[in-house]
Amino acid sequence: MLEVHQLACARGNRTLFRNVSFRLEARSLLHVAGENGSGKTSLLRILCGLGAADAGEVSWRGEPIGVLREAYWREIVYLGHANALKDDLSATENLCMACAISGRWTTTASARDALAAFGLAACCGLPVRALSQGQKRRSALARLSLSTEAPLWVLDEPFNALDAAAVKHLEQLIGAYIDGGGSVVFTTHQDAAISTRVTQRVDLDALSATAEVAT
Repeated sequence: MLEVHQLACARGNRTLFRNVSFRLEARSLLHVAGENGSGKTSLLRILCGLGAADAGEVSWRGEPIGVLREAYWREIVYLGHANALKDDLSATENLCMACAISGRWTTTASARDALAAFGLAACCGLPVRALSQGQKRRSALARLSLSTEAPLWVLDEPFNALDAAAVKHLEQLIGAYIDGGGSVVFTTHQDAAISTRVTQRVDLDALSATAEVAT
């Protein structure tokens, strides 16, 4: 489904990674590992077509993503480091807007239910500026509950700033999504207890800046 062949990325005179290759099928989880500065976010942005690689190719269903463009973007959900929330809008309004932009329309009631599942029922109507960092992160992650029909999720440090209850809910959400046929690429510095039969790992700290895939 998602095929990555010999990707390389450099910033200035420094090679962040090279020779990154893997194939991600449905019902699979891929963990991109590495220290800060190893290129994890750069790799995820390249996988989403939001950044350019210095070498290699990313394909979706056998076609280069650069050719597919909007058709590919409609099939994926990307949640980056930034929560991408508008401070003047409520968590509910932000969630409805994010779904609409991605072509996945939802109702206010469904958005509130998704937020409540992340423990935000009492504050889903407040302006986002009034929320804590953890609440903002959960508000952004609630989008996943309304995007289970998308075949690919790409998540950059999704467990950051979450309390134990939110971590458990996200783990269960990702596990259920994969069981339902979805695929996930994610980064994290935390242990994630996600139940899935197929797990891969790309280590960007491997010797000679070469990413190795372990199944």
